[in-house]
Amino acid sequence: MRDVGAACHELRVDDDNSTFRILYHIAAEAVVILEVFQKKSRTTPKQVIDVAKKRLRAYYRIVRED
Repeated sequence: MRDVGAACHELRVDDDNSTFRILYHIAAEAVVILEVFQKKSRTTPKQVIDVAKKRLRAYYRIVRED
């Protein structure tokens, strides 16, 4: 998921009638789950990408403070 950031990926989980996506980031010290959503179209909604970017920034802000 280059739209979100480096080392960000998307895991696809198919259920009986739905497909879910998990956006995650692989950091040196953790795997950070950025967003989980039900996919209904071919493209990832802009709102989902924006939330994932915000959460990734928040994660790195917290890591820098420690």
